[in-house]
Amino acid sequence: MTHFAFVATAYALGLGVPLAFTVAAMTRLRSAQRRLAAIDPRQRRGGGP
Repeated sequence: MTHFAFVATAYALGLGVPLAFTVAAMTRLRSAQRRLAAIDPRQRRGGGP
């Protein structure tokens, strides 16, 4: 019996968990940006700073 399954699982978790955190963070960021755009009056005027 080799240790390949354990090594493969460790690599999969090592890449999968940060990827899942990244996707979740990007989803939360986009949601927060949409909510901010809905309540921020500066976004509706179309003027710059």
